[in-house]
Amino acid sequence: MTLPLRITFIRIFMSPVFLALYLYGRECGISLLTSTCLLLSILFLCELSDIFDGLLARSHNKVTEIGKILDPMADSIFRLSVFLSFTQEPVKIPLFVVLIFFLRDSVITTLRTICALQGITLAARMSGKIKAIVQALVAFLILVAMLFYAQDSISSLFFQKFSYYAASFAALYTLISGVEYLWSHWKLFTNLLKKNLTLPKSDLRG
Repeated sequence: MTLPLRITFIRIFMSPVFLALYLYGRECGISLLTSTCLLLSILFLCELSDIFDGLLARSHNKVTEIGKILDPMADSIFRLSVFLSFTQEPVKIPLFVVLIFFLRDSVITTLRTICALQGITLAARMSGKIKAIVQALVAFLILVAMLFYAQDSISSLFFQKFSYYAASFAALYTLISGVEYLWSHWKLFTNLLKKNLTLPKSDLRG
């Protein structure tokens, strides 16, 4: 268990913390302003850890095959938790926006796992890295807007419309990055599929 992997696991464990604080913070007596500040802190630390675990792994020559799989998986789990939280009050973005994030990440993660089982490790592409930046920035912007909303500086209608358009932009780029990833590895995926479909039944049973 290397230090970069530990940082990756911390990001996974912080996902339910963010979700619980957003959903139940006010029920526990935490004001909206305070809970929003805490949510911003969690988001900042987790996004910062995403940068540092990769830098640590490369600088100390501790890049592992499992790390290449777990790191994007941890990012996906955390950001999905963030945007799933945003489907509830006060942000209240539509669930279908988050489903785009979920479907893209589920398909890509499944294909990367299948490739890993065949001994092929697929690293993240630039479009995927930009997707992560876009999602992180949109989440930050929504929480910053929630700070203004908590102080009655903006109306609920304006806040929810802003959140909807910002999340929709992130969802659109997420979809584009997913299509680009599939297109760039299309031959590899189809060859692996053909290979598995032509295996003898005994091999398929393991």
